[in-house]
Amino acid sequence: MLEEKIFKDFIEAKKNRNEGKASALSFLRSALHNFAIEKRKEKLDDGDVILVLKKQVKERHDSIEQFKKGNRTDLVDKETKELEILQSYLPKQLTAEELMPIIEEAIKTIGAQDLKQMGQVIKEIMAKTKGQADGKLISDLVKNALTKKPIETNGS
Repeated sequence: MLEEKIFKDFIEAKKNRNEGKASALSFLRSALHNFAIEKRKEKLDDGDVILVLKKQVKERHDSIEQFKKGNRTDLVDKETKELEILQSYLPKQLTAEELMPIIEEAIKTIGAQDLKQMGQVIKEIMAKTKGQADGKLISDLVKNALTKKPIETNGS
């Protein structure tokens, strides 16, 4: 399980005195613990752990953006290192090119014609990709696909 791997890596980082990794994983473990309490679960499954990881990754992206605006390169570096550590536990993310066939199929399945049906299309795609794609990327690609008329498919 992913939660156990995170715990083992945390212990190893502490033993090796890798303070950056230990700190990032400690914070993640705390977030996982709080999520488990909130959901009233003894143990989290990998899907729950991925949800928490994605939230943590998003928070790091937001922090990096804010620190860049404030010219805090020291904090940008720290957050970037933590971001890399957290992302290493996420499943391989699909690229835009890999997502396009899934998006086109979802649009055809639902019969979406405009942005009013964007939520339905995104829900369908999220169910198919199961944490392997960034929500913002999916949203941007779906929006782009729904505003283009007609949807282009491999030169036909």
